[in-house]
Amino acid sequence: MLHKAVILFFTALLSSVTLPAGTLLKETRVFAEMEGTTLKLDIYKTDSATILPQPCLVFVFGGGFKEGTRDARHYQPYFHYFATKGYTVVSIDYRLGMKGKEAPGILNHKPLQQAIEMAVADLYIATNYLLEHADDLNIDPSLIILSGSSAGAITVLQADYMERDNHPAASVLPDDFRYAGVISFAGGIFSEEGLPSYTQRPAPTLFFHGSADKLVPYNNTRLFKLGMFGSKSLTKRFRNERYPYIFYIMEDIGHEVSEYPMREFLPEIEQFITDFVFYRKQWMQEIRIKDMLRSSEPSNTPANYYN
Repeated sequence: MLHKAVILFFTALLSSVTLPAGTLLKETRVFAEMEGTTLKLDIYKTDSATILPQPCLVFVFGGGFKEGTRDARHYQPYFHYFATKGYTVVSIDYRLGMKGKEAPGILNHKPLQQAIEMAVADLYIATNYLLEHADDLNIDPSLIILSGSSAGAITVLQADYMERDNHPAASVLPDDFRYAGVISFAGGIFSEEGLPSYTQRPAPTLFFHGSADKLVPYNNTRLFKLGMFGSKSLTKRFRNERYPYIFYIMEDIGHEVSEYPMREFLPEIEQFITDFVFYRKQWMQEIRIKDMLRSSEPSNTPANYYN
């Protein structure tokens, strides 16, 4: 236990200071073949020497489960920032279960539910790949942090929820494995039990969400117990159960919160990891931001996004 604490301390120390930039390296690997689809992951790190295995920041891209790519240009500042801070950043593929499908809704939820479960299954397989290759990738298997944008944010929140709830899909992961943290850029959890409740404590979670988001609900879209529960609903559960989290509430801003924090809030994201993952602070924080200089873009709805 003491040995692990020492490792965590020095990993945190190395990760919380600016390291020599070195040369940014990118490596692409195949991690699975699923139903005729080749799934790849991109690994970003610098060539600077590291004494200890690096924390690993996994990223899942957005696009409504119908489109998007793991290496889109607007994600690159996020990858580069954390790679030069001493992280191994891994951006993954997943199968796009909503491609060619009609807009989801409460009465047409099955395609979206299946697409989410498919993406989570692929994320679990990617995670298992990282665990099996932790030594040659020089990553710390106890410091795998999930992050995602929009559909990717739904995927990472859902993956941690299902793993903590002992869902059968998570059985591909080692019994003693837990994600170290979750970072959600405009995400939510699909649930058939009402507001999700966790069998085991969730990973410390950083939520970003715009209060005017109509694509991924800021609060929830539900019919009885069935629905999509957004950041406002989820943080209510976190607060009631005293789970550590930070919630950045972007007032009167729509779904663009799924992207711009990865450019404009990089130090805040890094500080969350340092405080909540490395030092395990048990804080519950909600930060309301009204940016007087930012005009909200009209937020897509599922009806106009998928049709």
